[in-house]
Amino acid sequence: MKFIIATHNMKKQAEMQRILSPLGVEVLTAEMAGVTLTDVEETGATFEENAVLKAENGCSESGLPCIADDSGLSVDFLGGEPGVYSARYSGKHGDDEANIQKLLKKLENVPDEKRTARFVSVVCVCFPDGRKLTVDGKCEGKIGFEKHGDNGFGYDPVFMVGKKSFAELSADEKDKISHRGNALRKLVRVLPEYLK
Repeated sequence: MKFIIATHNMKKQAEMQRILSPLGVEVLTAEMAGVTLTDVEETGATFEENAVLKAENGCSESGLPCIADDSGLSVDFLGGEPGVYSARYSGKHGDDEANIQKLLKKLENVPDEKRTARFVSVVCVCFPDGRKLTVDGKCEGKIGFEKHGDNGFGYDPVFMVGKKSFAELSADEKDKISHRGNALRKLVRVLPEYLK
């Protein structure tokens, strides 16, 4: 079965493909499916609202089941920031380096024990018949004092799990513990009912 994914991020597409392929699901970007999806303005106040907006739009425009996630970083010391604004924390959408620098600046002089944070992911699948499935996942960690590693994307180089950052983990290691991996594993458990 083909699912379209409401993102142009090939790393997210690859991550979802790795985890969903055992169900016989092929995860395609709009470009791979030969369709054009409108970029949805993420006006939701929560990760779930934004994931649903993107999945509904992608399903409506493509006629295919659409999978979308909204995810981000929640830092306890900052009252949950950057939250739903994670991708545009610095003011420019998708500028990972500027987002990381803003975060590190806000946490300057904050001791290690107060740098607790979590990545949160909400994944929504909308089907052409109107059914909708939403799952979520989290991964607890801390914000490091500087960047470590070259893998991953977003805040991965400063999100520490134990002694390593997400950007120091292999794709398989990250899939096993990541917020999106945890959400997608829930999806793998419940999705077969929807595919009947």
